[in-house]
Amino acid sequence: MALSPSTMAAVRASGIVPNAEYLLAAEGIRKEFPGVLALDDVQFKLKRGSVHALMGENGAGKSTLMKILAGIYTPDQGEVRMKGIEIRLKSPLDALENGIAMIHQELNLMPFMTVAENIWIRREPKNKFGFIDHGEMFRLTEELFQRLNIDIDPEIQVRHLSVASRQMVEIAKAVSYNSDVLIMDEPTSALTEREVEHLFRIIRDLRARGIGIVYITHKMNELFEIADEFSVFRDGKYIGTHASTDVTRDDIIRMMVGREITQMFPKEDVPIGDVVLKVSNLALNNVFRDISFDVRAGEILGIAGLVGSGRSNVAETLFGVTPASAGSIELFGKTVDIRTPTTAIRHGMAFLTEDRKDTGCLLILNVLENMQVAVLHDRYVKGGFVQEAALEQTCADMAKKLRVKTPHLFERVENLSGGNQQKVLIGRWMLTNPKILILDEPTRGIDVGAKAEIHRLITEMAKTGVAVIMISSEMPEVLGMSDRIMVMHEGRVTGFLNRSEATQVKVMELAAQ
Repeated sequence: MALSPSTMAAVRASGIVPNAEYLLAAEGIRKEFPGVLALDDVQFKLKRGSVHALMGENGAGKSTLMKILAGIYTPDQGEVRMKGIEIRLKSPLDALENGIAMIHQELNLMPFMTVAENIWIRREPKNKFGFIDHGEMFRLTEELFQRLNIDIDPEIQVRHLSVASRQMVEIAKAVSYNSDVLIMDEPTSALTEREVEHLFRIIRDLRARGIGIVYITHKMNELFEIADEFSVFRDGKYIGTHASTDVTRDDIIRMMVGREITQMFPKEDVPIGDVVLKVSNLALNNVFRDISFDVRAGEILGIAGLVGSGRSNVAETLFGVTPASAGSIELFGKTVDIRTPTTAIRHGMAFLTEDRKDTGCLLILNVLENMQVAVLHDRYVKGGFVQEAALEQTCADMAKKLRVKTPHLFERVENLSGGNQQKVLIGRWMLTNPKILILDEPTRGIDVGAKAEIHRLITEMAKTGVAVIMISSEMPEVLGMSDRIMVMHEGRVTGFLNRSEATQVKVMELAAQ
């Protein structure tokens, strides 16, 4: 018989710890959505005081299981046990009362509230008159930050923080619940190397205090650095659990994808043509300045730099999202004035944004609607009417070419995995037949299998003469895919490296200037 959240909370408060081998266990879990069997008789077991990594391709079922453990979804079958006692979670609040907190990949902070208000929302300390005691709330926040060695002003509004700082606030908020289990979904996706080291220190401290941590990541190096053991899911099924010391990177990839991935970066030498895009002394107010470079047909220009270097801002300016305050842009030898994305598209440009959920996908629309949106005004409209049959067939062919996993074109994009959402976006821009393709973090937050496929697509487009600008925070991706690398630091270009001379050390030296 499952205990209610209030009963389990009382057990936690009593300090009595039931004798159980596992802190948290899930068995026989099944979850089905319309047209998709997300989880099929899976299991997961977390030991006290350990870091357990959950691995698998996008769509493998990792996030679905974690949302069940966090009370967001209810399983169709199976049971969840906390310290050996069966529990039933009907809401995230149930999960928190049972000692389970989750840090989501998509941050859930209130931008116009202060850091302290975000952390203690619904739990604000009150004064003797029943009003919120803001002084005490800020004191508690400073105490929490001091324990976690986080240097953020508790009184600043969240909207003024960087993505990395917001991630730290989310972590602090989860820790503030004094939970027994902490679930982290891609916690380092927006962090610099130094911030990742800081996060790992926090994780090791929590582990030493007996907290069990579930760590979802696509980054293999993180698995071997921080995880004690890992479990692999594939296509909604449980594949196996191993100690991280017992396997190699290739073993894990084989378990994840069910096949060998022999070439993660299928870069080919292709003929490099004439200059397609030339940028001279481009500037945007106080964001970046004096940006000058060119890109040739068939060339992949990688742009590297630390978070805050201005890489994404340059991409947005090239595409007309934020028009330049100075400088010039030449396309095919002619100076152009790009002040809107529509103008950029008409000049043969395409732009895959950094954040597929906020600025890329139209989540409540289906696959077909997301793919066709960039070409509706173009060759598929005649006499004021959309040629729906021809457009649908073209989108279906593109989805097949990109291997988008979806029951049909009318599936809402929000129901697809991150990797498949990314493929839909790439398909959208491939339909425009671009001459210049700007990719901002094209493989962020997706699995190794989907990464290899996207890298293959980038290479294929370069072979057709498309000039590619690829921004990436992943050093192996920049080094493996680029013909040349432009490095930025604090809004300026610090140097260029040819493929033959580029190394991680040289890139980091330029990025830290």
